[in-house]
Amino acid sequence: MAAIEHTVLQFSTSPSSSLSAKVHPLVIFNICDCYVRRPDQSERVIGTLLGSVLPDGTVDIRNSYAVPHMSAEQVALDIEYHHNMLISHQKVNPKEVIVGWYSTGLGVTGGSALFHEFYSREAPNPVHLTVDTGFVNGAGTIKAYVSVNLSLGDRQLAAQFQEIPLDLRMVEAERVGYDILKTPMVDKLPTDLEGMEASMERLLALIDDVYKYVDNVVEGRAEQDNTIGRFLFDTIASLPKLSPSAFDKLINDSLQDNLLLLYLSSITRTQLTLAEKLNTAAQVL
Repeated sequence: MAAIEHTVLQFSTSPSSSLSAKVHPLVIFNICDCYVRRPDQSERVIGTLLGSVLPDGTVDIRNSYAVPHMSAEQVALDIEYHHNMLISHQKVNPKEVIVGWYSTGLGVTGGSALFHEFYSREAPNPVHLTVDTGFVNGAGTIKAYVSVNLSLGDRQLAAQFQEIPLDLRMVEAERVGYDILKTPMVDKLPTDLEGMEASMERLLALIDDVYKYVDNVVEGRAEQDNTIGRFLFDTIASLPKLSPSAFDKLINDSLQDNLLLLYLSSITRTQLTLAEKLNTAAQVL
């Protein structure tokens, strides 16, 4: 009996299944700034992602720039502008290469496949980053995708976007700025002291959570986790051994340094204002 051949519809197995990405806060701030400055007729912003691929395979996204495009009646990208911006960026940071592209809005749209096809010729297995600049309910949705080919036998039919893990890590100063960015409306930007106060309140809340967890484990109300225990031990062991008086002196010295910087910046601002008024009066006379 002759063997019957079956044609199987399958997704190509690629390293994308274990791929992950890490994005720096500067990229998110830059994307939001480009969205605010976009032309009136543009509904979204598209741009190039720069960075590198780490030894463990993680895509490290460190920089970005917007690229003019059209996606109303036809999908078009200003390729010459894109290449000129790439050359300019690599003069400053030669180690940064194209790792993908970004677009504002929620998720993948109809023309994303065509843009992704272009960036696939610029970089191997590019990452597509989507940023929701609406910040609905004070939450910004940031996702990363890669393209997975759908093939029928040896014939490639289409491509599907598959979401990959995305890591957004920030230091405390960047966290304060990101929280302000997510707020729909703010009366004023917080000062250094207000930012420090918000950070201390967040730190105290985290310490209270740790206290509650340890008490629950000790009293048997919660199951112990060796991983969390080792993490807490390493955290406490990394703290410097300071007496309360030495710790208070360290905090007070740092606070006085911040106040001195505020005072000097205020004096500089006043001096510039006076110089501008004197220059204007001299021109009138």
